[in-house]
Amino acid sequence: MATTLDAKTVQTATLPIIDVSGLSSHHAGDRAAVGKTLRASCLDKGFFYCSGHGVPQGLMDAAFEEARGFFDQTLEEKMRVEKSVSKCNRGYEVLGGQTLEAGAPPDRKEGYYIGLELDESDPRVVAGRFNRGPNVWPEGRVGFRPAMKAYFAALQDLGERLMQGMALSLDLPEDHFKPFCKDPMATLRLLHYPPQRPDASQGEKGAGAHTDFGGLTILMQDDVGGLQVYDNENQSWIHANPVPGAFVVNLGDMIARWTNDTYRSTLHRVVNASGRERYSIPFFYVGNPDYVVSCIETCVEPGGSPKYPPITVEEHLQSMYKKTYVA
Repeated sequence: MATTLDAKTVQTATLPIIDVSGLSSHHAGDRAAVGKTLRASCLDKGFFYCSGHGVPQGLMDAAFEEARGFFDQTLEEKMRVEKSVSKCNRGYEVLGGQTLEAGAPPDRKEGYYIGLELDESDPRVVAGRFNRGPNVWPEGRVGFRPAMKAYFAALQDLGERLMQGMALSLDLPEDHFKPFCKDPMATLRLLHYPPQRPDASQGEKGAGAHTDFGGLTILMQDDVGGLQVYDNENQSWIHANPVPGAFVVNLGDMIARWTNDTYRSTLHRVVNASGRERYSIPFFYVGNPDYVVSCIETCVEPGGSPKYPPITVEEHLQSMYKKTYVA
């Protein structure tokens, strides 16, 4: 009997695999070709597998190894770096600390937040800017900090290259989003999903159905599976199964807003029905907090008006955070 947590198994081609290596080419035609391929995906579900990204497999493996090691610790050890010790939303988030789907039980996951490392004397920290400050690092795990900092830097570079591709996909100059990429906010989030419980509360999931807040999400998932994407055309959920060596990239609400809903920010969720522990590491590329997101003119029909007023990246992100965290 079908349940509300069921999803269809479909061909991987439903979410295209896009080789983005052409964005690093010296030939404008190679870069433009990637932009054209990205456009088709962004107009459809706003989800795609990203290959040819240039992030070394060793960095990816090290990040996963350290994430698993951290979550394998006792709750007492993890609570030493719980988010309450941070002024900027860094550190450990307890199981059930977030509710992404309105009206559903808290998400069945635990996490760990890492951002751009800024010391207390940095002007942005002194000014109390949102999500700006030092990270919280677990003691006794000597490989954790260097692995995460190296992976964060690699994904920040990839985020900037993908924004170059986004500009090309919109027939804009490829440096159009360069101001957005200057001094960007970004968050690396380590996630652990215990197996779905047989006696789970009605509607309980690893992560409730949601769209992402910001610009681009670059997700590394293990081989367990569980990510499901909503297919608006068929009004059903589909599996976004892991593809070895590839990231899953999806557009956030800010990109949809920016393009006047020309590009899609699509509902997705996690249901870990594997019976195994699931780990994933999303990287949220959010952009410069002072950048004003105003509707791209070419995304408005002649004689039409933008659906959304201008908003800064920081204002948008703050409003989203308020909606998803329990008191």
